[in-house]
Amino acid sequence: MMIHVIPPKIDTGVSGLDDILLGGLPAGQMYLLEGDPGTGKTTVGMQFIMAGTRHNEKSLYVTLSESRGELAGSAVSHGWEPKSIPIAEFIPEEASLSAEQQYTVFHPSEVELATTIQKLTQLIEKEKPSRLVIDSLSELRLLAADKMRYRRQLLALKHFFVGRDTTVLLLDDRTGEGSDMQLQSIAHGVLRLEKVQRSYGVTRRRIEIVKLRGSAYREGFHDYTIKKGGLHVYPRLVANEHSSTFPAERVKSGIPRLDAMFGGGINRGSATLLLGPSGSGESSLAMVYAYAAAKRGDRAIIYAFDETLRTAQDRAEGLALPIRNEIANGTLAMTQVDPAELSPGEFAWQIRRDVETKDTRVVVIDSLNGFLMSMPGEQDLNLHLHELLAFLNQKGVVTILIYTQHGLVGNMQTEVDVSYLSDTVVVLRYFEAEGEIRQAISVIKQRVGQHERALRELCMSNRGVEIGEQLSKFRGILTGVPESSDQKIAHQVAEGNL
Repeated sequence: MMIHVIPPKIDTGVSGLDDILLGGLPAGQMYLLEGDPGTGKTTVGMQFIMAGTRHNEKSLYVTLSESRGELAGSAVSHGWEPKSIPIAEFIPEEASLSAEQQYTVFHPSEVELATTIQKLTQLIEKEKPSRLVIDSLSELRLLAADKMRYRRQLLALKHFFVGRDTTVLLLDDRTGEGSDMQLQSIAHGVLRLEKVQRSYGVTRRRIEIVKLRGSAYREGFHDYTIKKGGLHVYPRLVANEHSSTFPAERVKSGIPRLDAMFGGGINRGSATLLLGPSGSGESSLAMVYAYAAAKRGDRAIIYAFDETLRTAQDRAEGLALPIRNEIANGTLAMTQVDPAELSPGEFAWQIRRDVETKDTRVVVIDSLNGFLMSMPGEQDLNLHLHELLAFLNQKGVVTILIYTQHGLVGNMQTEVDVSYLSDTVVVLRYFEAEGEIRQAISVIKQRVGQHERALRELCMSNRGVEIGEQLSKFRGILTGVPESSDQKIAHQVAEGNL
């Protein structure tokens, strides 16, 4: 009876990619890495080879498109040592290698495809690499007389590697005929790199594992960036993989009347949405909770999309919240987020890393409007938020979301409805009374536990944030132009109802 041996998995050298592959690539197989020019295929290939060098595996990078000097320049730009990437270069005969270079090379433009494949296999027989990168298939495609011959030669190349314990990574820029389905069928696995153009800001990049025979992997698209040091992949967040236990408790704000509105405080492991027009106090209220947590020793972080950190800190100090002390102590952190420069996948990865490595207990996202601008569509926003909030809830984190509505008074509008994703919803409003513009606050939804249903006045001054008495003398506060009790009685008299 034939026993099937499951091949071990090897490190790809790309940050986050092994997470998607659930441990790495199965060794001894042929893989296709395809993507348009500029998606980072060569960078991945070099990282794959360097990972082999680190593990003392014999590795080889065969280049048919770029010169050794160009590849060395790319390596230096990433802070890598070019000598850590063994390169075999196919170049014209008149530019032959000097004696100090380590591999024999051939001139591909003067030979047929079969001859090139034959000499390539001879080189591989001589070097016997455990890891091999061939960059790129587009050069081999140009040598072929027709598509069928090209695919037959690639199939022969695949058979050549059977039993040789060589993990092969073929790079293809898809410039010839787009995505080659027959080529994908030859490969043991297919990884695709894509660029998603945006009208403003950096290009968003994402990776997808199209197939991986005999091995599980994380499906779907995963964002990645190309920075100094190579590709960084941000695995799509799957909340169910991060369940944990934590004590059921209420998180206090330090303002007794505010805590009473929530029935004793905000539940740990829940998401609270602060909803209101610009300037109505959402950011200040969130700062109160972040500061209170930091004072208790529970680390808090604020992700600011809309406001500069200096302005936010000055505003907090003006409300008698000396947050700079807590920032210096390391219990409070503030991060400026530019939605034009950051992908949603990278943002979720930043939050996950902060929670898991720094034991962060309170996360403030200020605001969802900025997060929305980083998304290609509203549906994606809800899906990303659902997984992110579920992850934070399962980690016992108190999440505070700020969503600024359009308008200042009267009927408030929102671009998307995210209230159903939140466990608690707090509404803030401006209203007119006695010749002044005032602010009101009310908890209108809380999934767990009783909460106060009163409308109260919200006051902010250099004494701090204060919660006033119940606004029982007014009706229609949420409209922005309420009536007082005296006005109501006068109307009823005029209408003959009293």
